[in-house]
Amino acid sequence: MLKIDGPRLWATLTEMAKIGATPKGGVRRLALTEEDRRGRELFATWCSEAGMTVRTDEVGNLFARRDGSNAKAKPVLIGSHLDTQPEGGRFDGVYGVLAALEVVRTLNDHGVVTEKPIEIVSWTNEEGARFTPAMLGSAVFVGATPLETALQTKDADGVTLREALNESGCAGTRGLGVENVDSYFEAHIEQGPILESHGNPIGVVTGGQAIRWLDVEVTGVAAHAGTTPMPYRKDALFASAAMALELEAIAQRFAPLGLVTIGQVDVPNSSRNTIAGRVAFTVDLRHPDDKKIDAMEHEVRTAFGKIAGDRGLEAAIATYWKSPATPFDSACVDLVEEAAEGFGYAYERIVSGAGHDAIHLARHVPTAMVFIPCVDGLSHNEAEDALPEDVTCGANVLINAVLARAVIGSTVDA
Repeated sequence: MLKIDGPRLWATLTEMAKIGATPKGGVRRLALTEEDRRGRELFATWCSEAGMTVRTDEVGNLFARRDGSNAKAKPVLIGSHLDTQPEGGRFDGVYGVLAALEVVRTLNDHGVVTEKPIEIVSWTNEEGARFTPAMLGSAVFVGATPLETALQTKDADGVTLREALNESGCAGTRGLGVENVDSYFEAHIEQGPILESHGNPIGVVTGGQAIRWLDVEVTGVAAHAGTTPMPYRKDALFASAAMALELEAIAQRFAPLGLVTIGQVDVPNSSRNTIAGRVAFTVDLRHPDDKKIDAMEHEVRTAFGKIAGDRGLEAAIATYWKSPATPFDSACVDLVEEAAEGFGYAYERIVSGAGHDAIHLARHVPTAMVFIPCVDGLSHNEAEDALPEDVTCGANVLINAVLARAVIGSTVDA
């Protein structure tokens, strides 16, 4: 079994975390900002130093290629993303990119020649924190989102993705698409508490759960807070609060796998002494089973309609985004599991609760993911952390799973 250089990987992660570092130990590196550009530039420099060829495609996805012995073979793709949340952590996404770099560095150290090329990718705007939806770069790569649609996407300041790509210098011309990829592997922190609570350093990810995003707008009547008796009110905020409580009850009915979240709430034209006439909020539904998430959405729509009707209000519900449950390739999942077993690491099979670029790739090419624990299950948080030993374990599993897919007839040093 080939082992990566753990201290080197940790040092690389630490160096990257300096770009966009926040006072509380986190990272702010929003997609295609100056900080993201600097992070990409540093990563590209490291890849070039490792003998890789670096190119960028039209949506800004950054690729670094290590040639294989078979020039006609499709590459094994590995990576994740370098962009972060506004108050993000040092490991979400970046761990997968830099673990992939450590894979190549280790192969170089041992003089391993793979039959298939190996390519590292850093996907554009995975987080969706600046441009929506999330996982935009990989969506364009697999054809799920047309390039022109993505390029016209605007951030909160009205800047289009095309403008941001040009301003940051991150636009490219590479045309390689998913049809030219052999397989995809991604290492990532779990972003939840399961692995840590079970004492397992490795999660063998079997797929991603279904995700459903709804936009809800509740319309009542704005009125004076001091002159309108309670029975005469059509308060959109109180109705929304009742809907929030019903959402929590729906989650309990679909426990333990059903999840619901209200992530954003907007009260337009709000005032301290005015009854809310309109409230808009988002609903995030998740479940590993497509039929169950359909049932959850049905209950949401029924319950919200009843609450609004009982109060004499209107509730409009629009589906913003749907991502079906996505199983990963069984053969690639087995390679991850076999690598974990080879090192004697404690592991468990796990379904990804978060969306990842791997979900897009899995619908087109054989795909697998490696999870490692994050401290206290925290992610999308400046306090996000991971243990050096877990970082090393995950990269050890990654390199051997990738090698099993990419090497034919080569001798690998122990």
